[in-house]
Amino acid sequence: MPEFMDVHRNMKGLTKEDLKAAHDADLAIQGEENVVFKSAWADPEAGVVYCLSEAPSADAVKRIHERTGHPADEVHPVPLAV
Repeated sequence: MPEFMDVHRNMKGLTKEDLKAAHDADLAIQGEENVVFKSAWADPEAGVVYCLSEAPSADAVKRIHERTGHPADEVHPVPLAV
């Protein structure tokens, strides 16, 4: 299944607990879109969050994030990784 990296902006001040709660919300419903969220990273000072997932499409990733209340500003395919 293809991998995607999504980006969330305007999340300054995010705590580790906030990031875990958002990631857990995604995990709770990811199966409804056949998405598998792998990891999430945050830079609270810059207000940026990154999530790596496997999904059938970028739209599936977007739908999960929208439903859990933190829509992605960008979703990028990851065609190559090392």
